[in-house]
Amino acid sequence: MASRSAPDSLLLVQDLVNTLDIETGADALCADGGLGAFLHDHGEPELAPGRGEPAALEELRELREALREVCLAHTAGTAVPERTARTLDRLLAAAPLVLSVHPDGGAALRPVAGLRGAAHLTARIAAGIATAVADGTWSRLKACEAHDCRWVFYDKSPAGRSRWCTMAVCGSRAKMRTYRARRAESG
Repeated sequence: MASRSAPDSLLLVQDLVNTLDIETGADALCADGGLGAFLHDHGEPELAPGRGEPAALEELRELREALREVCLAHTAGTAVPERTARTLDRLLAAAPLVLSVHPDGGAALRPVAGLRGAAHLTARIAAGIATAVADGTWSRLKACEAHDCRWVFYDKSPAGRSRWCTMAVCGSRAKMRTYRARRAESG
């Protein structure tokens, strides 16, 4: 799995989705202390009041998989499944944003005051996605087409048509499977 880093606005999305290694099944969020470590490493040291770790973990895992589905849609060039869009709408609605105008005249979306932990992280993800949509980079955040990988990468290719996290591993495997299937068909 290559780590083609996304722009700053999308790095948090990439980091969250890549907490699950599909090939090995290792889930960094579910590891002992994993949720706390992820939140701390991304500037979110506290869970929101009244929200226990199991609820926050479930919400972030649900968000992670919905975002992976969006990244897969980017890879395939297809629409986001309706079920996934509804899930994201629900999760993002619970993490509201406000527009903050800076003294220099600039503006940015930021989480509503009082959000902490997983909800604050979700709001930051929403703000990053909004920024990426505005600057045209959102559709370049993709999930590897390989069923046993699904690692999220940022497509830096000129045409924006990369399908695998790395050509050396997942791309080679896919091409070899295609080659073997053609040889088997031809006899």
